[in-house]
Amino acid sequence: MLPRRRFLGLGLAAAGACSRRTVTSAPGTPGTAAIERIVLGRVLTLDPTLPQAEAVAIAGDRIAYVGSATDALARRSPTTEVIDNGTGLVTPGLVDAHAHLLGLGRSLEEIDLRGAASIEEVVARVRAGDRGQPWLLGRGWDQNQWPGAAMPTHHPLSRAFGERPVWLRRVDGHAGWANEAALRAAHIGPGRASPEGGEILLDAEGNPTGVLIDAAMGLMQPPDPSIDDLRRQLRAAQAHVLARGLTGVHDMGVGPMVDALYREHDHAEDPTQRLQLRVMGYADADWLPTLAHERTADHPAPEHLYALLGVKLYADGALGSRGAALLQPYADRPDHRGLMQHGPEAFLAQCERATAAGYQLATHAIGDAANRAVLDAYAAVIERHALVGARLRIEHAQIVDLADIPRFAALGVVASMQPTHATSDMPWVPDRLGPDRLAGAYAWRRFLDAGVPLCFGSDFPVELPDVTHGLHAAITRQDPSGHPPEGWLPQQRLSLLQALAAFSSGAAYACYSEGFVGRIVAGHVADLTCFRDDLRQLSPLELRGAPVAATLVAGQARYRA
Repeated sequence: MLPRRRFLGLGLAAAGACSRRTVTSAPGTPGTAAIERIVLGRVLTLDPTLPQAEAVAIAGDRIAYVGSATDALARRSPTTEVIDNGTGLVTPGLVDAHAHLLGLGRSLEEIDLRGAASIEEVVARVRAGDRGQPWLLGRGWDQNQWPGAAMPTHHPLSRAFGERPVWLRRVDGHAGWANEAALRAAHIGPGRASPEGGEILLDAEGNPTGVLIDAAMGLMQPPDPSIDDLRRQLRAAQAHVLARGLTGVHDMGVGPMVDALYREHDHAEDPTQRLQLRVMGYADADWLPTLAHERTADHPAPEHLYALLGVKLYADGALGSRGAALLQPYADRPDHRGLMQHGPEAFLAQCERATAAGYQLATHAIGDAANRAVLDAYAAVIERHALVGARLRIEHAQIVDLADIPRFAALGVVASMQPTHATSDMPWVPDRLGPDRLAGAYAWRRFLDAGVPLCFGSDFPVELPDVTHGLHAAITRQDPSGHPPEGWLPQQRLSLLQALAAFSSGAAYACYSEGFVGRIVAGHVADLTCFRDDLRQLSPLELRGAPVAATLVAGQARYRA
């Protein structure tokens, strides 16, 4: 098993007033090595012994000194580069703790349907994106933004594109919309049974409507990308997120081909081909039987930018497509409680197999029934394997019964949550749940107050990868226009410092890496995010659009504005 340490709440306590005390290098760190780079600015360290500083000196890939600008500059040599960030904020490298890096690269090449206000607009965007591809692929539609908010049918796509297969994934990735040609290619017709954990939506006559939910999406098989496609998409995705201040991602659902790609780039001799940011991988559940038989989990290490340390499992679907598994029926579909992806015994068997091979568990669970089922399985695994501080993860934890939040803390389960999911979903969540089940909805503050380890991400490309959008959502619970004025369920808002910690020290803890990233301290790897402005002095809407000045990974400037 990976090393287990009890949660210490690193970085979640409020930082005190600026201290001028300087800190020299810790024992065993490269304090006497040549200083290659000095970063000046308003440094927020998340180190309680020195919450704020003026400079970070870097030797090789490590932080050699944190403290005053005067003392840092006294260490420079003629070859030292000085990055003067002025009055801008410098934070520990910010990490998206739930993302899909290659999915982002693919989405940058697909037809963007995000924000389309009607079916007609979707069709128009697909027409505009038609470059003669064998399949027309897109992502980002959301029926909740359309008049009537009803799921679509294949007819508009079939009329518009005829025999060209069209496959459009919903914004959350848990539903897809196909035309008739794509349905035929997948052999989906009247009488085709829905697979376990999924649903083929049918019309009144029993014909497929064209919408596939969760596991049913696996029936659709557009052409797979080639390895050259993946390399190109990886380059594009890395550049995209580095420009937004991310120094790392936790990549959820890595398959064997992508794992091989990451390893190739992590060990590439050509510096231009190497990984540019830190990637903590979580294997796709379909790979688990083979993976657990062939090898054990990687251990995150500062000298490597990639490690496969966990397995991404699924308990249920998504709330927007009514696939999230609820304890009580949907308020807007009283005959339906969502879709559990596995029965209790089958899910527990998955957990056991992954745990026996040393892999960290990270399970997608959105509805309150799914979260309870995962906690039950985790409790059994922890007891059976005598795991202490196991750091098992639940991804999303969007709707949780209040009685189950203390169970997260008691079991040491990490709540891996995405602030922008709340602000994207808030217009229609009350319709799904009714007013009496909102207390445990996207309840970040309740989790923190209960002592639950918390890390933040975006689930990109479901949401945009801009970390400032997540910070804005976390502290305001408002949409980009500032509505509702007090925020949705405002008692669950966080402070900016708590939100930054969830994207840095919390993310590091969630992947066993707090010993070398997540804070700005001597001896840690020099992963830094530099903003042009001091985020603490910006209005909420200014914060949402705050530009990144530079992104440093392992001491190297991987992005500069």
